[in-house]
Amino acid sequence: MSPVKVIVTGGAGFIGSHVVDALCHEQHELVVIDDFSTGRRENLARATALHPNLRVVEADIRSPEAAAAVEQFAPKVLVHFAAQMSVKVSMRDPELDASVNVLGLLNLLEAARRSGCRKVVFASSGGTVYGAPGPAAAPRDESDPRVPQSFYGLTKSVSVDYLRLYREQYGLEYAALALGNIYGPRQDPYGEAGVVAIFAGRMLDGLPCVVNGDGLTTRDFVHVSDVVGAVTNALRTGHGLINIGTGTPTSVLDVHASVAKAVGRDDRPEFGPALPGEVRHVALRVDRAGRELGWRARVALDEGVATVVDWMRDAESPRVEAVP
Repeated sequence: MSPVKVIVTGGAGFIGSHVVDALCHEQHELVVIDDFSTGRRENLARATALHPNLRVVEADIRSPEAAAAVEQFAPKVLVHFAAQMSVKVSMRDPELDASVNVLGLLNLLEAARRSGCRKVVFASSGGTVYGAPGPAAAPRDESDPRVPQSFYGLTKSVSVDYLRLYREQYGLEYAALALGNIYGPRQDPYGEAGVVAIFAGRMLDGLPCVVNGDGLTTRDFVHVSDVVGAVTNALRTGHGLINIGTGTPTSVLDVHASVAKAVGRDDRPEFGPALPGEVRHVALRVDRAGRELGWRARVALDEGVATVVDWMRDAESPRVEAVP
């Protein structure tokens, strides 16, 4: 694909910064929008080394400044990762969740259509938009009903509907990537969403790991490098809601065992209460990603977990508790 103008929102975050690195490597003309509420400036160090003139706009996606940055730059593609991404926060404060995830999206979509943007690549959530599976816990397909069980999942689901209507009304193309549980280097080991990073951080610090519920909850864990491949492919191809995962359910206890193996410990987890609004089982059918994007996941769990542990062992890796 020839280089094009791309804006990445949330580009200083865990996933967004890896996407920024890849786009810089491919020589796309790039602007990053991030309010640095959870993103880290050091996550952009590699990108700015490759492209010293990389423009970073510090702005909330709901703000006029973010909209102005989109209109002034006039990107061909808007890659939208910035979000309120905590299920816990969404259940505690659904108004905040909707403000960031829905009104923030609308602010950017309006600016995108005014500026002549061709396509939006949107980070949806395969783990929350579909809701609870049936008794067989079969992998979820993009044609399955979307019945979210959390306000976070609801905002990620309704965003897909907004994108569909913007395409129908204004011709703004989109690919909404329903992402599995993403893990990899740069993930916050003290956040809520990254169980691999959380377990790795605690084991490396000699602390016990707490499993919510019985540990048999399953997720579709996909490495961040595979997600980057899906995003970069989506710049040039793919339409609609597309699941991005491995298609394989993995339990929290299996993740714990994989991290313990990588760290070289034989820890047993502690068990706490299950989380409200949490879906019990998630696996994603990814046939459409193969057809639409020419993509499939390549990184196996043990291989991917080792990249997290190696990164966290690096003395440069931040290991300070984040403020919720």
